[in-house]
Amino acid sequence: MTPVALVWHLGGFVAPAVLVALVLWLGLAFRRPRPGRWASLAWLCAAGVLVLLAGLAWFGRDGRMATYAAMALVQGSLVWWWRGR
Repeated sequence: MTPVALVWHLGGFVAPAVLVALVLWLGLAFRRPRPGRWASLAWLCAAGVLVLLAGLAWFGRDGRMATYAAMALVQGSLVWWWRGR
């Protein structure tokens, strides 16, 4: 595998977590601006990628709907928890 192909594969793997995190973060940032909002985006992305890695390890392949559902649940729960603080 070439380095360019590796970057494309990793980008395709991480893209759902980053996009869901960005949408949730924008909703949180517009609703309640606060300091440290860039850190919350980083935490959302990291949580989503960790769930995707766990789904890859559990199911043995990428792209399972259960993994995407778990990712959305984890990231949504983080935003819900931060919203209440």
